[in-house]
Amino acid sequence: MPNDLDAYRQTLINLYLRLPDTPRRLSRFDLRLTRQLWERQIPLTVIETAFLLASVRRAVRPPDAIRLGPIRSLHYFLPVIEELLHNPLRHGDTYLVYLRTKVPLHPAPATNSSNGETSEEAKRWAQRRYKQLDQGRWKSLLVAVFRHALHSKAARDCLQYLRRNRQRMRYPEFHAQGLCTSSGVVEAGCKGVIGTRLKRGGMHWTVRGANAIIALRCCKLSGRFEGFWEQRSYRSKVA
Repeated sequence: MPNDLDAYRQTLINLYLRLPDTPRRLSRFDLRLTRQLWERQIPLTVIETAFLLASVRRAVRPPDAIRLGPIRSLHYFLPVIEELLHNPLRHGDTYLVYLRTKVPLHPAPATNSSNGETSEEAKRWAQRRYKQLDQGRWKSLLVAVFRHALHSKAARDCLQYLRRNRQRMRYPEFHAQGLCTSSGVVEAGCKGVIGTRLKRGGMHWTVRGANAIIALRCCKLSGRFEGFWEQRSYRSKVA
């Protein structure tokens, strides 16, 4: 533990500000709390573990739980710090030991710095995450992404995206219903339905005109063209 308050405070601040959902600066109340933690001689390893534990708990909440707002203060982690102080780490504390040893804080495998291409290690890492997503193993997936969140903005953005869209990514449930979860079908449909009609030589569209012709084309290709005009005629008569 650093004997110097400034070194202790700077290390703590760097850890805190790189967590997901935290603000980009500390308030004067947060700075006061860092001094209190230093005066109580609370080790930085305990505080770092509290940051991990609290953040992972946020990440693996059930998808139907009430959405949490952003973390606005360092005080948010104080109860977890106290929890760890009253339950010090021992070899049998499997959950906390897991966080400290199996979820190390190191940069995610990304690219080869020389040419910007994705490394083989990163590709294997991504494939494991795809598999977890397809199997609905959300806890393992979120923890795996979170382990890089302190060092990578891309990982933080990914974590936020997964948490926001978890309800829409129930892939095992969708597969059991025989539904397609890939984007290829939609992309091919857009190309065939929209692209071939609107992107012909010499064509220029306003947004209003493009939306109108796309609606008619979709009605025709889906077998609802006659019904569309019947409904439109009925509305005109009623009006």
